[in-house]
Amino acid sequence: MMSKIENNRLESFRQAREQGNQKVLDADHLGIKRFFNLDTNTYKDGALPGKTKELLGLVASAVLRCNDCIDYHLEQCAGAGYTRDEMVDALNVALVVGGSIVIPHMRHAMETIDLLEQEGSLES
Repeated sequence: MMSKIENNRLESFRQAREQGNQKVLDADHLGIKRFFNLDTNTYKDGALPGKTKELLGLVASAVLRCNDCIDYHLEQCAGAGYTRDEMVDALNVALVVGGSIVIPHMRHAMETIDLLEQEGSLES
């Protein structure tokens, strides 16, 4: 069973991400705004559906070992309707591509998946 601190981890991440992004955008730098726009548009439907792109983002984030990015993409994948099993299967791809250095980030991802399930954001 997860502690109250662990249950709050996902909400703390969401708040910190929102506040941090606002500070970055408040810098009012054209290049930064363009990058954020590029990032947003990358995950829209194109030759690949946006849903598929989110799963690709999850795998890339795990291989790059960015827990914040993993959490973000897990939330997006859950919102797109992916199941726990589908996300775990994608994380297996990340493990094979990235090697054992990915394992600590898979642990983090599995905890986040549990949190998403607990709050009802993820289908079992």
